[in-house]
Amino acid sequence: MGKGKIVLAFSGGLDTSICVPLLKEEYGYDEVITVAVDVGQPEEDIKKATDKGHLIADKHFTIDIKDKFVEEQLFPTIKANGSYEGYPMGTALARPLIAEEIVKIAKKEGANAVAHGCTGKGNDQLRFDFIFRGAGLDIVAPMREMNLTREWEMDYAEKHKIPVPVVKDKPYSVDENCWSRSIEGGRLEDPSFHPPNDIYEWTVSPEEAPDTPEEITIEFEKGIPVALNGKRMKGYDLILAVNKVAGKHGIGRNDMIEDRILGLKAREVYEHPAATVLIAAHSDLERLVLSRQELSFKNIVDEKWSELGYMGLIHEPLFAALTAFINKTQERVNGKVDMKLYKGKATVTGRSSPDALYSGDLVSFESKTIDQKDSIGFSSFFGFQARIWKNLKK
Repeated sequence: MGKGKIVLAFSGGLDTSICVPLLKEEYGYDEVITVAVDVGQPEEDIKKATDKGHLIADKHFTIDIKDKFVEEQLFPTIKANGSYEGYPMGTALARPLIAEEIVKIAKKEGANAVAHGCTGKGNDQLRFDFIFRGAGLDIVAPMREMNLTREWEMDYAEKHKIPVPVVKDKPYSVDENCWSRSIEGGRLEDPSFHPPNDIYEWTVSPEEAPDTPEEITIEFEKGIPVALNGKRMKGYDLILAVNKVAGKHGIGRNDMIEDRILGLKAREVYEHPAATVLIAAHSDLERLVLSRQELSFKNIVDEKWSELGYMGLIHEPLFAALTAFINKTQERVNGKVDMKLYKGKATVTGRSSPDALYSGDLVSFESKTIDQKDSIGFSSFFGFQARIWKNLKK
């Protein structure tokens, strides 16, 4: 008698495709249920995953959570100016939500085990496991448990006549959602290797971008982008629109050495045009409406929030506390930001807000609203202790 049912987080890529026969042949499960979760991948990829799931699994589900992903993960990351070691997070934000959908299907189908295709060297295993363990489910991860290589996986897929979207001369691992596209593996593992231009799909190279700049305006309400060039749009549609226009101008590429949670350094390549533009616009607007003290403390909060988000620790109590602080600061982050897109750069050219702490009258050299003589007393005490210390050294 076999082990019954197991639910597999399924993308249709190399790793998860070969997990289906492995879970039966090597682990003894009677029924493998695959679940593809749509967080903004290309429609073609979702269709391929759905068709393949129905073909090779005993049962398949495709679940659309695009709007949920935007509202529960991407809007908060915009508010937090979410970035890890200098790039906007994408994959990290999607994994916990995907895992939660897998848990729902496992409970619905009466399965006491779940599986994923993550390796034992990356971050995603931890992000999935955190959610799965919290639900009390057994976890199977063939890639890490069997210590598999991608070359072995490709041979196994060929032997079992499973079509996979990689070949041995381009064994890249690609993860994509509406916010970010990551490319790793193959020759990209060599930090000195120059990435070929054909690995990019969302962005043109800055050299090939239009010679004429493009101006756009992003409008925010309570820290959330709500309109592009005066047209109000729901979050998902706005992100896709900014992805398209910014990608056309070569904006949003990162090629970097990243510190994974396990401590390994890895070469990672990313595309994230909308994330680059929206976070830059949001951060600039914050400087107009938040006080110096708010900005200083929020920088600390944003960094810690991003670190926990990168790790997938969305149920860590500190994460909830930091989110509450961030949400409080966003009550006044309302306004518009004008940006120029040109040759790989997104530059803020202007900003306005009904909640601005800026006063043109007070700051103007032509205004007498503030009597400049009032600053003399302040200046006489400014740096007082440092002046005493300097004199003591003489």
